[in-house]
Amino acid sequence: MVWVNDIIQGVLLGGLYALFAAGLALVFGVMRLVNLAHGDFSVMAAYLALVIVGSLNVNPLYSLVFAMIVMGIFGYAIQRGLFNFAMDAGPMQAILATFGVAIIVQNLLLEGFTANSKGLDAGRIENAFIRISNQVVIGWFPLITLLVAVAVLLGLQIFLSRTRLGRAFRATADNQRAAQLMGIDNRHLYGMAMALALAMVAIGGVFIGIRTTFSPSAGPLRLIFAYEAVIIGGLGSLWGTLVGGIVLGVAQVLGDHIQQGWGILVGHLVFLAILAFRPQGLFARQAQ
Repeated sequence: MVWVNDIIQGVLLGGLYALFAAGLALVFGVMRLVNLAHGDFSVMAAYLALVIVGSLNVNPLYSLVFAMIVMGIFGYAIQRGLFNFAMDAGPMQAILATFGVAIIVQNLLLEGFTANSKGLDAGRIENAFIRISNQVVIGWFPLITLLVAVAVLLGLQIFLSRTRLGRAFRATADNQRAAQLMGIDNRHLYGMAMALALAMVAIGGVFIGIRTTFSPSAGPLRLIFAYEAVIIGGLGSLWGTLVGGIVLGVAQVLGDHIQQGWGILVGHLVFLAILAFRPQGLFARQAQ
């Protein structure tokens, strides 16, 4: 039963990874942009929620709407004001631009909030749990996180398939030139894609900030986990991102069970194994 509990905890952790990796999958799927600032944007969203909580004295979950709006506006502005020009210059310039933004965000957060770790307190929901047996316990907050991740991915899937803007995203992802000939303004479209991605990042950043502490330097590790989840699932596959996050989460929890402190290492090894034997990801065919 201990192993069953570990697998359940790994699945719940995977939901958290999928939640903040969804925006990364969207950006790469629509723009083919390797966003190295994604992890730092999630940390930025957590600090934004921290400011809102400190100013209004509310539960951090109530700060989600405001954080999503602010991060969405920021995403549109930085895509139109910087990333679009970098993408026009070439893929390497675009990657370097996102790397530069990541460094700037880290240092601004360091100046504004110091290097001390912070956390978001959601109250009793953090410690509430469902006891299945003496060895199997499911926390309410991790369960809610997984359900939110599924809801976000489902909502994004419906948006992409049933709305005009979503279809424009898919058309641009399939053939940018043809989409432009049909009258689609790809610069505005890319801005909207980044805005939507950072709105989802805000959700993930707040949930991670509640689950664990964060600091200005936490972004790169989050970026690694997000990319591993996306690549394991298959680039461009939304539900693959969920599966990739779950695979990564289960590997980390089982690694910690085998030897304390091995969780992250085992997660990386599983990622490398999948990359070696199926480099296109588990759901690459569906993504195509």
